[in-house]
Amino acid sequence: MTLKTRSAIVTGSTSGIGLAIARALAQQGANVMINGFGTADAIENARAAIAKDFAVKALYSPADMTKPQEIRRMVREAEEAFGTLDILVNNAGIQHVEPIEKFPPEIWDKIVAITLSAAFHAIAAALPGMKVRKWGRIVSTASAHSMVASPFKSAYVSAKHGLVGLTKTVALETATFGITVNCVSPGYVWTPLVERQIPDTMKARNLTREQVIDDVLLAAQPTKQFVTPEQVAALVVYLCSDEAAQITGANLSIDGGWTAQ
Repeated sequence: MTLKTRSAIVTGSTSGIGLAIARALAQQGANVMINGFGTADAIENARAAIAKDFAVKALYSPADMTKPQEIRRMVREAEEAFGTLDILVNNAGIQHVEPIEKFPPEIWDKIVAITLSAAFHAIAAALPGMKVRKWGRIVSTASAHSMVASPFKSAYVSAKHGLVGLTKTVALETATFGITVNCVSPGYVWTPLVERQIPDTMKARNLTREQVIDDVLLAAQPTKQFVTPEQVAALVVYLCSDEAAQITGANLSIDGGWTAQ
């Protein structure tokens, strides 16, 4: 498997799952544009490490996933810098845990914007070039919560379900263009996003930290283990390969058996 000559954008990729995906694509030879928030030093270290470790072009876009114009400009900048944009990974996402009657409307809007609307804008900007070249790979990080729900996560669950619907629609629209469009749906992955959920879940459910980890998070996964970012990244890389050319419109679980229950 090789992705040499290919170029990719991975949103939300300055840490966690996104950074693992960016590094895995680069390991296969793809040029990569990372995106996300963090300190300038941490971001530059991540970008430089990709370039050095895998001898590819590695760029950074500070595009804000709540701002459509910045998202579309990010795509144009990648096309100009790399010559093509062949792979788009919509990975950016945030979480908030609170009962729906107390859920702040502005946080609902932000979660939907970053998780769902940002993917729409990025896909719409990336597709014209992919169609011309008759090759493209679009992968969105959904979640086990794209298939099942949990209490107190109304915005996240709604946005992830919507992301699956968007994926299926675009897969049908692009089926004859050599473009595949898929979701990967991890269960609980030990990332900063999951770690930051713990205090809110402790408060919402009146539990200790250990109870949240054992009785809420890992309780959902029959394997009783967290998924690793590298496992998710390996699945994304496979979906970007020529071997996966007939997988499109799919939502692939990687959740330790969570959604099999």
